[in-house]
Amino acid sequence: MKYKRILLKLSGESLMGNKQFGIDHDRLSQYAMEIKEIATSGVQVSIVIGGGNIFRGIQAAEGGMDRVQGDYMGMLATVINSMALQAALERIHVNTRLLSAIKMEEICEPFIRRRAVRHLEKGRVVIFGAGTGNPYFTTDTAAALRAIEVEANVILKGTRVDGIYTADPEKDKNAKKYDTISFSEVYEKGLSVMDMTAFTLCNENKLPIIVFDMNKPGNFKKVVAGEKVGTLVEF
Repeated sequence: MKYKRILLKLSGESLMGNKQFGIDHDRLSQYAMEIKEIATSGVQVSIVIGGGNIFRGIQAAEGGMDRVQGDYMGMLATVINSMALQAALERIHVNTRLLSAIKMEEICEPFIRRRAVRHLEKGRVVIFGAGTGNPYFTTDTAAALRAIEVEANVILKGTRVDGIYTADPEKDKNAKKYDTISFSEVYEKGLSVMDMTAFTLCNENKLPIIVFDMNKPGNFKKVVAGEKVGTLVEF
């Protein structure tokens, strides 16, 4: 495998599968099997999952709810998703640890960087829950921050689109896909890869990002092996 230590970023919406809300257990099982294959090959795997399939703090704020309260509710949604993925992985005998930025000692460990690194070194899949633990920051930013903290080689952003395009491929049939693109080009062209805070963190810390379609079976393994799948954002 090309990468020794990775951080996989999944959106909460990706767990919905064909549902309108919540968690699709077939999709969850598919992800768990693919993660197991990578973890058992010797790659150290860490994961951050969003919470948009359950609750989005920014939408709550648009409805009149206090933004800070909404964001904390969104963080709890990420913990629910993280627990679901943990259960799916442990059902197929993958050792995992769930580390939360918000203390919930009965269900997960508090995030401590050295402990997270040690779990990875021991071959455990580490899931980071509750975002950064702070309002106003997305799970994209949490993914960038955790990846930098544990010294991951790359962020793999699993989406339902197979890379970065010149425009939204679901709306523009003439949109063209980039195989590789630089951080500066993404800034110049105003492309949406991650939120700007997360993207800038990756840029400043020389952390490459690969955007790929996680829903296509086998793609995850190909990306980790270094095959040309999705779009690589490099320097």
